[in-house]
Amino acid sequence: MVYKRGRTHRKVPDSLHDNSDDYSCQSTSPSARSLRKKVRWEGRPAATTTTTNEDSEPSSEEEPQTNEKVVYSTVNAVLEQVNPDLVLTSSHADDDFIDMLNRHMESADGTFQIRPFKEFLAAKGRDRLLSLNLFNHYTPGGDDLPPSSDIDSHSSSRPTNAYDFMTSRRAVTGDPAARRWSASVRLANFTSVEFSPLCMASIGALLDHIVRQKALSDCDDEGIGGLDIRNIETLAIEKSMQINADALLSLQVFETESHASVHSEKTKEGLSLFSILNGTKTTAGRALLRGWLLRPSLSPSEISSRHDAVECFVRPENVAVANVMHKHLKGIKNMPRIMSLMKDGKARLMDWQGLVKFTFSVTMLRDSLSELYSPDHVEIIKKLVAALDIPTFKEIGIKINEIIDWEESANHDRVCVRPHIDEDLDNRKFTYHGIDSVLSSVAEQISQTIPADYTTSLNVVYFPQLGYLICVPMLEEWRGEAGIQPLEGWTFQELLEEVLVIFEAMTKACDVCAELDCLLSFGEASRLFDYRRPEIIEDNLVEIIQGRHPLQERVVDTFVANDAHLIGGAGIGANPNYPEDGRQWNSVLLCTGANACGKVGCFVPAESARLGIADKIFTRVATRESVSKVQSAFMIDLAQVSFALRNCTSRSLILLDEFGKGTLSTDGAGLFCGVLRHLLNRGSECPKVLVATHFHDVFNEELLNPERVPVSFRHMQVMFTSGTGMISEAHSLGHSPSTSSSAPAPSFTTFGDGKDPVPVRPSEKITYLYRVAEGLSLDSHAAKCAHIFGIPSRIVERAQYVTNLLTTHKLSLLLDEQMSSDERADLEDAEAICRRFLKWDLKSAEEYGDGEVKARLGKVLGRDTDANDPQN
Repeated sequence: MVYKRGRTHRKVPDSLHDNSDDYSCQSTSPSARSLRKKVRWEGRPAATTTTTNEDSEPSSEEEPQTNEKVVYSTVNAVLEQVNPDLVLTSSHADDDFIDMLNRHMESADGTFQIRPFKEFLAAKGRDRLLSLNLFNHYTPGGDDLPPSSDIDSHSSSRPTNAYDFMTSRRAVTGDPAARRWSASVRLANFTSVEFSPLCMASIGALLDHIVRQKALSDCDDEGIGGLDIRNIETLAIEKSMQINADALLSLQVFETESHASVHSEKTKEGLSLFSILNGTKTTAGRALLRGWLLRPSLSPSEISSRHDAVECFVRPENVAVANVMHKHLKGIKNMPRIMSLMKDGKARLMDWQGLVKFTFSVTMLRDSLSELYSPDHVEIIKKLVAALDIPTFKEIGIKINEIIDWEESANHDRVCVRPHIDEDLDNRKFTYHGIDSVLSSVAEQISQTIPADYTTSLNVVYFPQLGYLICVPMLEEWRGEAGIQPLEGWTFQELLEEVLVIFEAMTKACDVCAELDCLLSFGEASRLFDYRRPEIIEDNLVEIIQGRHPLQERVVDTFVANDAHLIGGAGIGANPNYPEDGRQWNSVLLCTGANACGKVGCFVPAESARLGIADKIFTRVATRESVSKVQSAFMIDLAQVSFALRNCTSRSLILLDEFGKGTLSTDGAGLFCGVLRHLLNRGSECPKVLVATHFHDVFNEELLNPERVPVSFRHMQVMFTSGTGMISEAHSLGHSPSTSSSAPAPSFTTFGDGKDPVPVRPSEKITYLYRVAEGLSLDSHAAKCAHIFGIPSRIVERAQYVTNLLTTHKLSLLLDEQMSSDERADLEDAEAICRRFLKWDLKSAEEYGDGEVKARLGKVLGRDTDANDPQN
């Protein structure tokens, strides 16, 4: 069970843990787990627990076996989609499952707790759900009750005093069985209780956690009934794109920057896609936009609806109106929070001010809609018109403004009522400063209005901003079913009562305004940065014309736009439905080029685009290293690629940048080539893949033959100029597949289209053109890149010399550089001996006698030997 808070990550205090049944992920010892009974789960032992505890819920039949891989994959997808701050699981959960959750929350800097299994009981979860005011609160009516119900007709009438008001608010009237029946009917609209035991169990544990959290921060511990749950939504992971934390980091969708002060926990959004698109004016709008980026929609109709709205707002005749509408949204505060405070009687002056601003802002917003040009086809406008009950909101705003004295309230920092609104209130204000002298008389007057059988004693206390508190002893008859019988005419709650009647209408209007806020922000960004509306199609392809990187173009003076064409399911042996436009369409687009030439991109703003829905995005771009992870950078990269290979489909998009560079070049090149081969061998299930690499030695007949594999080869163009500014090589510095060499080119040469290698002289400079061209670039020009970025010339020249020796197989020359003259002479002598020995025809050695062989060996060694000399 996962839990997402609206605030930043905070660890749950240890004081919330039960002494005996609560476990933390760090303290669950292997010995304790080994006490559990082991059962078979898909062919392997897994930890479960069988118990005879009377609180447990034994199943009447054995549950079917579950595919472990599918279950874990689904859990991973949920965790990536929700990005929770807190995860709770049962102490009877499988060991591997617990370890997986623990690892994920550690990497996400979240909190993981193992709670007692008794909190995860389906029956308790169902009871807690039925106790929520969301389901339990209702106004009885003839159509809402079962035939056996007998509810007093007067209970649904308008409350006339504080007791009736609070009684109706807590929904305690009527038959308890009828209330439970009504709550069950409402709950059935959300889920099938009987067929969702795991869901009910998890919800019960979640509600218990929320109650514990609320008890720490609120003195009024009302239990489950005190929770203000507005709604319950179902997260359908198949309707949202799966994009994990690594992809979000690599694509820089979010970028959190810490506060400059080390003593502050505040953060801000840095350069990111979210910061560019976020022009929202409301708290709810910002949260909704973040949710859209975390869980992009896979519904073409929903995406098209958003595009219709943005297209309407960016029309020249609607720009001024859209700006005015966005300005009005500034006055819409966090109304659900304000209304909750009012419901609990904790609203402050600023909350009442926010309510009045809301009524004014939505009225002005509704008036602005009439000035839009051609908004009939825009869904958000229709939703907004239906949600804004302007007459009701206006009436409430006017009444609040007429009753509350804003100037006096600001001076006294409390809500003050205007004069002549209530005569009795005016009289009480008059006696406010002499309150001590009148308390006795007030107590005497009140005692005369209370029947003698109510109490024998009376205490009166005055609380500023609240009024008189009258305390009487509790009578025995009040402890029965009848309860305390209220006295008429003691309190007046008319204004608050009228405001709370429109609670649902206001919260619904805020939700629609939040969606409008996001779409207006999209329109503003599209207008400022020249974004174009893409064509959303059913085909599994990506076609981008003159695409740009939304972040890179914000930090450079000039950005070079490029095209991209990809189609899913075009692996080896597949025959997808290729567009008939004469272009090269493949599932894999591989980009090479010089170092620092800008090879990696993503979905970007463009002149035009045709986009098929991508269900998942995986990346191996940025490596998140940390001393807290017992993994090397290469292991982290492998984990990212492994996750992509195990979860991708033909509609997925995979971005690989320099995969394999964290290990030996030979091993890295082999892994890189193996991954591409594996994806291509999937045939019609091959995903769309964008790749950038410097492993040029894989492009040969044995590994990745450019002429035979279905891969689109591209490279980034560069230009070389002399010291005087003259262009040394004006051709595209790439090899097309038809002219590519099977052997890698030396790093100090460059290639033209089909031409011979051209040497790059030391005085020449490299200029990155950032243009994509067809063909391969078999040289990274690392030496030139190093020289540009300040590496001393002598080091660069030395590197080029060593590279040349490696390429021409003359590495032995390096061994001669550190020898003395004597060592060099000895080496030359040894070489001469070897050469003389190799010239000896050993096949005819049998013709020599013993003395002749020794003489021959002496000549080989450079010695004059006498065969008859016994010393030889």
